[in-house]
Amino acid sequence: MPDALSLRELNAADCAAFTRALGAVFERSPWVARRAWASRPYATLRDLHAAMVSAVRQAPLEEQIALLRAHPDLAGRAARVGAMSDSSVAEQASAGLDRLTADEYERFHRLNAAYRDRFGFPFIIAVRHHDKAGILAAFTRRLEHTREQEIDMALDQVGEIAWLRLQALVAGP
Repeated sequence: MPDALSLRELNAADCAAFTRALGAVFERSPWVARRAWASRPYATLRDLHAAMVSAVRQAPLEEQIALLRAHPDLAGRAARVGAMSDSSVAEQASAGLDRLTADEYERFHRLNAAYRDRFGFPFIIAVRHHDKAGILAAFTRRLEHTREQEIDMALDQVGEIAWLRLQALVAGP
């Protein structure tokens, strides 16, 4: 498939091509695209996104948690050593997380550790909608959630991240 995908091309693609094209939309979880393929054709990009989100929401809890764990910590070790997906690098940079002071890195490190200890997966937020201060405030608020509330919130954020990635990847109504 070409770099700029069309919804028409995706609707006509076989499962393998569809999964290759959209497998990275949900961080390191091509199973989401593979499951959404069965619901083709899609009239709009929103329909495609809804099918992918539905595949996540209908997945067993273990798969949902694995999807959440596939995401990198914000401004974490993976960011410092270049071990994140290109999408995650660009997203974190959009919020200035690639330009933190030593004190800010330390604060993110402490919050990442507290969050992982409490919930068992990394803090996930659609960083393109926030700045550093907003992300840090959300970190603090969300640490007060129950695990069930936070799984739901994190999956919502994963869906929002996927929507932004789909819009950048696929041309269509």
